Amino acid sequence: MAYDSNAEQNRQEKVTVSAPANPDKPSSASGGGGGFTFDKDKIDGIIKKWTDLQAELKRDYADANLMANVKAPGKEFASGDWEKLANPSGKAFLEQNQKMQDYVKNYIDQLTAAKQKITTNEAETQASLNKHKAV
Repeated sequence: MAYDSNAEQNRQEKVTVSAPANPDKPSSASGGGGGFTFDKDKIDGIIKKWTDLQAELKRDYADANLMANVKAPGKEFASGDWEKLANPSGKAFLEQNQKMQDYVKNYIDQLTAAKQKITTNEAETQASLNKHKAV
């Protein structure tokens, strides 16, 4: 069987990454949350966009933390009621933000692993081509 370097190169032109499963939903039989395929030369840009989103979520977390720990502006009953109503909403936002941060981190990890796999495959393919040229 002859070695087809074009087939190997075409296979490496696309990268498929599974999306992390949604932590709020039971996982499907496949265990994933879907996936995406994109050109390998765009993976760095995609990782950057997800990393930027991660940074925004971390900034939002600080705001969410303030919202989850609101203190009543006064000592009268109306202020106490306001605090009781505000804190659960802030806590829900804080919890959702943390879930999103976890999701984004998992996806960045998967993208980074895919990039590493591409780099490794390319190095192995190049070594194989060099070996075949030497023969």
